[in-house]
Amino acid sequence: MTERDLEGWTIAFDLDGTLVETHQDLVGTLNRMLVKHGLPEAPMESAASLIGGGARALLQHGFERAGASWDEAQAPALFEDFIADYVEHIDDHSRPFDGVIKTLERLAGRGAILCVATNKRSDLSELLLGKLDLARHFAAIVGPDRVSARKPSGAHLIEAVKLVGGDPARAVMVGDAAPDTGAARDAGIPCIVATFGYSPIAPEDLGGDVLVDAFEDVEEAIDGLIADFDVQKALIGA
Repeated sequence: MTERDLEGWTIAFDLDGTLVETHQDLVGTLNRMLVKHGLPEAPMESAASLIGGGARALLQHGFERAGASWDEAQAPALFEDFIADYVEHIDDHSRPFDGVIKTLERLAGRGAILCVATNKRSDLSELLLGKLDLARHFAAIVGPDRVSARKPSGAHLIEAVKLVGGDPARAVMVGDAAPDTGAARDAGIPCIVATFGYSPIAPEDLGGDVLVDAFEDVEEAIDGLIADFDVQKALIGA
């Protein structure tokens, strides 16, 4: 393949558990909220599986797992407390997974358009990626507040790709959990599943197209998917 063979392709990435290892800071904030309300802390590693649906889902699941009844009337105030604490600690421990920066640079250098499609609120995503010097790699960072529906709706992914001038028919999703594979399937877009993420479901059961055990493997997986696309296109043309 030539060095510009990704021209016209858009690669959309999930954030938490795919680009960045964020669970220590997210669960740290959750635990401070739990302690504040007289509840036991969530074990750090097991609580990582709660991440994926966004901060509000993490908060609700965390409180319910701690044995507390979830009160929708108090949820907005609790959520604002959570966000305020998380902003203060958003990059205490969060770091890109090994290989992320090199891979993003390689993909962009080969002509791909890169974007983020995450269930994390856009302002929080931009803050985190900015602090980690990753925001510069993406044409857009698209949280659920910038689209008509959040993952696992395919609308999230389709609208994110179109927002950066991409074609959903020439796009690939890279994620780690059911919202990512669900959105990709709904949008008719192939999905690469990172096995090192935060899914409570076994990666092989998520219904993705390719599994990768390290971020360094993402570029090769994309090449394989695009090669399959070219073969299918040639067959249709024939």
